[in-house]
Amino acid sequence: MDVTTTVECRTVVTGLGAVTPNGLGVDTYWSAILEGRSAIAPFSRWEPQTYPVRVGGEIRDFVVREHVPGRLRPQTDRVTQYAIAASDWALADAGVIVSELDEFDVGVITANGCGGFEFGQKELQKLWSTGPHLVSAYQSFAWFYAVNTGQISIHHGIKGHSSVVVTEQAGGLDALAHARRLVAGGSLKVALCGGLDAPLCPWGLAAQMPNGYMSEVADETRAYLPFDRQAAGYVPAEGGALLTLENHEEARDRGVERFYGELAGYAATFDPHPRTGRPGTLPTAIRGALADAGLRPDEVDVVLADAIGALDLDLAEARAIAEVFGPRGVPVAVPKALTGRLYSGGGPLDTVAALLMIRDGVIPAMPQPVDTPVGYDLDLVVGQPRETPIRSALVIARGLGGFNSALVVRAV
Repeated sequence: MDVTTTVECRTVVTGLGAVTPNGLGVDTYWSAILEGRSAIAPFSRWEPQTYPVRVGGEIRDFVVREHVPGRLRPQTDRVTQYAIAASDWALADAGVIVSELDEFDVGVITANGCGGFEFGQKELQKLWSTGPHLVSAYQSFAWFYAVNTGQISIHHGIKGHSSVVVTEQAGGLDALAHARRLVAGGSLKVALCGGLDAPLCPWGLAAQMPNGYMSEVADETRAYLPFDRQAAGYVPAEGGALLTLENHEEARDRGVERFYGELAGYAATFDPHPRTGRPGTLPTAIRGALADAGLRPDEVDVVLADAIGALDLDLAEARAIAEVFGPRGVPVAVPKALTGRLYSGGGPLDTVAALLMIRDGVIPAMPQPVDTPVGYDLDLVVGQPRETPIRSALVIARGLGGFNSALVVRAV
């Protein structure tokens, strides 16, 4: 199955907001990525020694009272608090003041793959240790996948189309694409979209361990090695990004002079079950996104890989990239090597990185030499950032269970 979206109106990015393990805000994140500063470290909020997964990409400098109104703090999980901060920054960056617009012309589309794990864990601990009378009534929604969309909408007084996408780690790109459709089709004038997750707590880890792909390497410098012979799985992380989308002509009429770029093409596919023996469909998603953008493979200047850090899945992605672009046919960047995988927040954050690559003409590097296995015919950017003009970039996101999404961004 594949989904390709063709739109005629140009949908542009006018604002960015990011909450990441190596920095709050887009500028701090981007500086860390260019400098090669990794945020992967042992977990600090609980004693990790009894868990097979010891390291992750925690956000350590987020002070809730500085970013979240007092009335919202007791009713929100960590992930929603991140989402509220990112929404404030993305709208402010775009110069959008919701109260000055028709409230039905603005919408919120977010992705979430894990829900509010930490909030739920604390309420379950209350239930079993003291009884049901101390369980928060906010538990009824604070854990839910759609809560970020709801709380952002209420926080900003937004009443236009709002929804949530749940397609595991591919969901963030799917949310951007859905927002693009709504803006291009005229349903919304402004769309606040993206994804965030925050599953770094004992219950969150316990829920993920059965997938078999989380790294159990305790050395933070070796735990997450995408496209490497010693790859042992992915490092879990938290955070993500929200983007403000608008129609290009209407944004220009509004007085916007700076555009980060255009969401130019998108496609999604779903892999057949491995037992069928049929090949994966990631190449189809990549080709579909390029076709939607009207680009040839040789017109793409950089690919931001999904890079799960498992030998079999990395090989499948490397082969898909080489199949479309040719062996070592395009530079491949892996910014998440410095943060860990942010689940549904990963695709939107990679999209932010792609837009900043276009702005600054530089591709950030993976932090260390890569011992690439035979068959991984990739031009990985490693060691030092690569300065080069960039007009278009392809972002890839995959979700466990067969989800594939590909998004093309290009300069306006």
